[in-house]
Amino acid sequence: MAEKQRPRPEFAEALELVLHGQRIGVLVHYSGGRKILTFDPEYRQLPTSERPVFTLTQLWKENYLAGRQSHSQRLPPVLSNLLPEGALREWLSSSLKTHIENEFPLLAWTGNNLPGALEALPLNAGEIPGWALAGRDQVEPVPIPIDIGVKDSKFSLAGVQMKFSSIRQDGRFNISTDIGSDSWIIKTPSTVYRNVPENEFTAMKLAESIGVEIPEIQLIPLEKLDNLSDIVLPDEPMAYGIRRFDRGEGSYRQNKHRIHTEDFAQIFEFYAHKKYSHANYEQIGRVIYQFSQNGLADLQQMARRLLANILLANGDAHLKNWSIIYPDGIQPRLSPAYDIVTTLAYVKGETGSALNMGKEKSWRAMTMGTFQYWASRIGAPWPAIKIHLHEAIESAREQWPELLQALPMSASHKDVLKEHMASLSSDFRVEL
Repeated sequence: MAEKQRPRPEFAEALELVLHGQRIGVLVHYSGGRKILTFDPEYRQLPTSERPVFTLTQLWKENYLAGRQSHSQRLPPVLSNLLPEGALREWLSSSLKTHIENEFPLLAWTGNNLPGALEALPLNAGEIPGWALAGRDQVEPVPIPIDIGVKDSKFSLAGVQMKFSSIRQDGRFNISTDIGSDSWIIKTPSTVYRNVPENEFTAMKLAESIGVEIPEIQLIPLEKLDNLSDIVLPDEPMAYGIRRFDRGEGSYRQNKHRIHTEDFAQIFEFYAHKKYSHANYEQIGRVIYQFSQNGLADLQQMARRLLANILLANGDAHLKNWSIIYPDGIQPRLSPAYDIVTTLAYVKGETGSALNMGKEKSWRAMTMGTFQYWASRIGAPWPAIKIHLHEAIESAREQWPELLQALPMSASHKDVLKEHMASLSSDFRVEL
């Protein structure tokens, strides 16, 4: 008889995933590149009324928590989408001396201050539970500790726009991974595009004036930023700050100041590079209407935001710019709006939205009928949506001419916005 082949040894390091003090699972990274997420049996057995929600996906996929998620090199999408994109990821990867697509060390390094309430905490070699190591045949796991030390914390990078976490203290903003009740995201000015902070601040304020819910925002003089990393900055005076809606005064269980949230790339299980192409606004609206604690109210808010994006020529409202928040850890709600920018000022010739709405993308082609079709595909009552759209467009026509003049968007960007609004259908035209 042939001798039975012995399992080959592979080093295994692991992160435990903790949500509101409850371990929900363990992510194991094998030296061969395989990453396996297994949910904790104790978490799975909690009553749904007591079990903090990790992702909305588990509410409609019956066996979601029972299965293992196995991926090579990259993390499962629900975790991959927690990591920074673009210039910040490049900077972090360089600091850690790892490939930009090798996501496990990136998660290990950022795991104590991820978006939302999830924490990814290193496990010592002897602490990795057996059920988390049982996911691979023909492999003998050899547990090892995680090394997450930054090799080079000074990396000068000319990025499109960098984002940092910060805490506001006495009118200043301390760039830090610390978490507090007054936590902010700071976006420095871009080395490629002019006046991005002023553009976003203006677009967000205009959206707020027509009933779009936004967090507190602020334009911040660069000299008020403490401990800013060594990055290349343009000759512009202001950064843009937005208060984090996933941090707050309250606490849920043992996780003070953290409020769980997730974006729709996580919910739909798509990697970030598919954020423009693999879903539409009906699918987002359907999830909100069906699963939100107050589905109709949140869908009405979504309609206002969609209208604001049309009026403001924001072509970047992709899957990662729509999020769900869990204020009590269990019941989902639509999060406040973020990342509303007049992108047409930077993307010459841009004509429409990031995703389809009612089989339409073109801003000029969109009418009230487009929204009516969108609502019908979701199964929502059109009169309840229509009244919010009419209220929002009347507010824009009444307030925006004077408000835009007072806001700090550059004159050239204001001209782009005025020309755009004059080109829209009569349903949405705003004369500035």
